Amino acid sequence: MESKGKVGIVGSGLIGKSWAMIFASVGYNVVLFDIDSKQVEAAIESIRNELKHFESEGTLRGDKLSAEEQAKLITGTSSLQECVKDCVYIQECVPENLELKIKVWSEVDKMVTENTILASSTSCIVPSKISADLKNKERFIVAHPCNPPYHTPMVELVPAPWTNQDTRTKTRQIMAEAGQGPVSLSRELPGFVLNRMQYALLNECFRLIKDEVVSPQDLDVVMKDGMGMRYAFMGPMETIHLNADGTQNYCDRYGHTIYNVSSDSGPIPTAWRQETEDDKATVERISSLMCETVPLEQLADRRLWRDKRLAALAKLKRSMQ
Repeated sequence: MESKGKVGIVGSGLIGKSWAMIFASVGYNVVLFDIDSKQVEAAIESIRNELKHFESEGTLRGDKLSAEEQAKLITGTSSLQECVKDCVYIQECVPENLELKIKVWSEVDKMVTENTILASSTSCIVPSKISADLKNKERFIVAHPCNPPYHTPMVELVPAPWTNQDTRTKTRQIMAEAGQGPVSLSRELPGFVLNRMQYALLNECFRLIKDEVVSPQDLDVVMKDGMGMRYAFMGPMETIHLNADGTQNYCDRYGHTIYNVSSDSGPIPTAWRQETEDDKATVERISSLMCETVPLEQLADRRLWRDKRLAALAKLKRSMQ
């Protein structure tokens, strides 16, 4: 397969490694950067092992390249210049710290060509805060993945006020080509879409558990054996469209009930801020209850369990398309 160009990945952690594998799966030459050469070497070895594992499990992405062929497309470097030179696309994956991201991008900004798309994996920092002082800020965009990115392909594309239309369009095309599920926002806002939806759900979860309406374990059953079953194949808007004779009929039938129940939901739980003893006690109680399901020393094993099931679900969804 002819190379589709060069992609630079800045940061070799979980998200950076995932992006490297995603781009290599469709034929991009990928250069993975980190400041520590030993960390880069470890990341490259980890990628090779993961690709082989995915291939053996039948969950490898990309239908034209083997795990070995994909691995050969990914190289590592501790030179930022070597990583970003002549790239068609750069994906930054450094820790979620605004000052660090600004520092990294100020360096990258001096090295890129006039056609390179500049993307950040940030989960909550709006792109205008990162890119305000960049020379190439019109080509800056947030491409925020879901976690783990390799098995959950949704990616939010969030423009800054100055991001040009060409960057928005090309980034969406690149993501779709790479097998991601692009979600294009018309403008930036705190939390983007995924986290705004997630936080709204978590707020209600905290209220219900704090008020001892339901246990954390039973609440999780509502999602994993109820709502989550259908949400794995269709979103909430298609769900309501199908649950009645279209969206208009759903609103006609259930609108008042939804409004009345929602009015009873209450304020944002202050426990998130943990500023009072009562708030701290709430978090401590919920944490203790969750540790009954997954003790802290078992978190690593449970994450592997999660990733295997997400991989199997992703494989099933691809087979049904």
